[in-house]
Amino acid sequence: MDSVVADRRPLRIPAFRRLWLSTLVTAVGSQLTAVAVPKQLYDLTGSSAYVGLAGLFGLVPLLVFGLWGGAVADTVDRRTLLLVTNTGIAATACLLWAQALLDVGSVWVVLGLLSVNQAFFAVNMPTRNAVVARVVPEDLLPSAAALTGTVTTFGAVFGPMAAGALLPVVGLSSLYLVDTFALAAVLWAVWRLPSLPPTSGPARRAGLRDVVDGFRYMAAQKVLLASFVVDIVAMVAGMPRALFPEMAERTFGDPPGGGLALGWLFAAIPLGAMLIGGTSGWVRRVHRHGVAVVAAIAVWGLAVAGFGLTSSLWAAVLFLVLAGAADMVSSIFRMAILQTAATDEMRGRTQGAFTVVVAGGPRLADLVHGWAAAGVGTAA
Repeated sequence: MDSVVADRRPLRIPAFRRLWLSTLVTAVGSQLTAVAVPKQLYDLTGSSAYVGLAGLFGLVPLLVFGLWGGAVADTVDRRTLLLVTNTGIAATACLLWAQALLDVGSVWVVLGLLSVNQAFFAVNMPTRNAVVARVVPEDLLPSAAALTGTVTTFGAVFGPMAAGALLPVVGLSSLYLVDTFALAAVLWAVWRLPSLPPTSGPARRAGLRDVVDGFRYMAAQKVLLASFVVDIVAMVAGMPRALFPEMAERTFGDPPGGGLALGWLFAAIPLGAMLIGGTSGWVRRVHRHGVAVVAAIAVWGLAVAGFGLTSSLWAAVLFLVLAGAADMVSSIFRMAILQTAATDEMRGRTQGAFTVVVAGGPRLADLVHGWAAAGVGTAA
């Protein structure tokens, strides 16, 4: 049974348990906003091109602040940095709620707030991931990655499904409000973390030289570069989420205000990931991490191709679930490669690059797929 059920030993470590619980609290809330933003943009414009434009507005701050934030995470107390960035994410979620409640009706206000939100997120994620490697022994890092991925995908499954069910009942602004409360609640769990000062010396300001040093370090680590490249290829070529609002309404028959098809499409990929995460006891016995990543990405590509060829909602959901399962396998082993290949004084910067790749690839895909769909249709 232990070879199937997720390895729970990392949860015995208090610091990791608090970090994991903080992710659990916000998992559903953050996904409500992830559905609300593209839905609001589509409602305001009626075009998937504007939904895709959200990918560009999310990508630019990720590129800038992800790399710089990783350098900052290597030079200051990581607990303090988590508190600051979590506060910023909560504040921007609150402003998104306010503009929706007041019916401002501006695409550019939504996109601007999204950019600020993603700037804080870009600093928060490499910091959070760098903390994991600091508090968890190396032999438990694949298990810790699986547990973290599982709780994140739990929210990514039930958040969109809840959004699809709640939209016709409570309206769009309420989704932003729930996210705000969830993000505010997580600050307590982060506050309980131990102090995590840099191991390379006293805290200091991060500069351009720190970012450049990170690039030089990664350039010498071929295995890190390879893991980044294969993920960019998989995400940019294959992540179709910018098409979900239009497909839910025009292909699968959702009402204009949103419905269950929208929720299922957004939930399907993380549902597949959650299924793998919950049965990930086997990951600690896989030693050829690179081979596992390549095989998983091949399955992802085939599943997304199947999704593109179907006109049935439930067949589409099944293909996306398979894609999500493959993506989770890839994510677990890429994270394990990253955590073990980098030293602690460089871990924030490598995690920053990882954040740019993991979060930036899908946003670039949003731009590419959204604009292509406006020209040739979602099926193509």
